[in-house]
Amino acid sequence: MRLFSIKPVGGFLLMASAHAFAAQPAPLQQSNMSLNLANALLEATMSACHAQGRSAVAAVIDRGGHLLSLQRDDSVGPHNTDAAVKKAFTALSSKTPSRIFAENARKNPESNNLNTIDSLLLIGGGVPVKVGTEVIGAIGVGGAGGSAIDEGCALQAIDKVLGTAK
Repeated sequence: MRLFSIKPVGGFLLMASAHAFAAQPAPLQQSNMSLNLANALLEATMSACHAQGRSAVAAVIDRGGHLLSLQRDDSVGPHNTDAAVKKAFTALSSKTPSRIFAENARKNPESNNLNTIDSLLLIGGGVPVKVGTEVIGAIGVGGAGGSAIDEGCALQAIDKVLGTAK
């Protein structure tokens, strides 16, 4: 009488356990906007607008689109608060300044449906915040006197706080 060999069974178990270890997903490692960074960017954005004699509202969101920090000057209309948040979300979502995203959308007739997405606002004033090439959040500015001025305030803040306005 012959007993079965353990080698084939042991080999199978070794292969199965190696496969099980290899198949386990690793957690995702991502940088994100901290509250301290959001507050520093908000303060720098408002200061940049104030240095030009402009009132504004600024919003800073994290990589998930969650509002971390918001400030509105007394003289700025309430509609600008919503606009600033949407500009930031547009910049985050598109990973490009909202002005450029809006320009590209206007050039492409198939992009007309983007205006139907409530969380997007296709005008300038939103700028992604990057660490290296990774987008970690965005700043949206409204009410400073036009989208070019709004965007400029955000870019100045990013340059002041991170040294890399992109």
